[in-house]
Amino acid sequence: MTHLVMAIAALGAAVVIPSPPAAAAAEDGQVGIRLLEAPVARRDDPRAHMYIVDHLAPGMRISRLFEVINKTDERREFDIYAGSASLENDEFVYGKDRETNELSSWVTLSKNKDTLDPGETVQVEATIVVPKQASRGERYAVIWAETRAAPDKKGNIGAIRRVGIRVYLSVGPGGEPISSFDIGQVTVSRGDDGVPRISTLVHNTGERALDINGTLNLSDGPGSMRAGPYQLTTVTTLAPGASGIVVAALDAKLPDGAWRLDLDLASGTVKRHLDLAITLQPPGLSMVATVMENWWGWFGAGGAALVVIALAALLLVRRRRRQPAAAVAYRPRHL
Repeated sequence: MTHLVMAIAALGAAVVIPSPPAAAAAEDGQVGIRLLEAPVARRDDPRAHMYIVDHLAPGMRISRLFEVINKTDERREFDIYAGSASLENDEFVYGKDRETNELSSWVTLSKNKDTLDPGETVQVEATIVVPKQASRGERYAVIWAETRAAPDKKGNIGAIRRVGIRVYLSVGPGGEPISSFDIGQVTVSRGDDGVPRISTLVHNTGERALDINGTLNLSDGPGSMRAGPYQLTTVTTLAPGASGIVVAALDAKLPDGAWRLDLDLASGTVKRHLDLAITLQPPGLSMVATVMENWWGWFGAGGAALVVIALAALLLVRRRRRQPAAAVAYRPRHL
């Protein structure tokens, strides 16, 4: 059975900086992989140190360096290759076995195979060349490092272990498409296990895929209790225009009653905050929390301008109603 563990990496601009090891490494106990550089343009972007993300015009190319680590206590042979990926049902889905797609076919690796001693590493350069005739749009792939355990004494084939670096590549002329999202409906429920869960609808309103993660805190609870921070139980990956649910499981010991919710969601440098009154209820009951109290953030500057215009129009109408009607000249008709 293939064991899949996705890595964290980044790539983006022509100028790169060393990528923080703590943010860029992924391992499953036998094999590890991490990017060794990240784009300067995304220096402050946590997602840029987690995934390979870039925007290129047709005909352009980029190269990024990463390393593979032998985490076992024996000499192992590693295969390094690019495979397909897609976005399905709010998840980043990996192709089966060594399945390829358009983006993976654009990836060239400086090394496809190496044998490493325990604890040894090898550096590999990945080069992505976008064909001149490539169409506009975002594409997805994975760069894998894979090893197979030696057969046991009974001749059973060892399990395949692999970890990989996700690749999110936007193709098209001009600058990078925008990344944005909105927070929608918030549902509060407590399961039969007694665990409260906060489910939040998120809409990807931008033109690039997003990986939504975040934290929430509770305050002003019964007896002025506070709780948190709580992490989202999963990271939701949303394609452009898609909507999905992110969930945070809380502490089963939290009492029912009114609370104040502070929710922070992010995908890279794109961040949203929601401050909301909620009520925790017994199992079997749930509530849909309104986000209207956060309406100013929803409407933004454009909505605020419309509100101001509407108020001004209303005042003008009321003022005119209070003024006496103007005299109208009358000219009799001569037959």
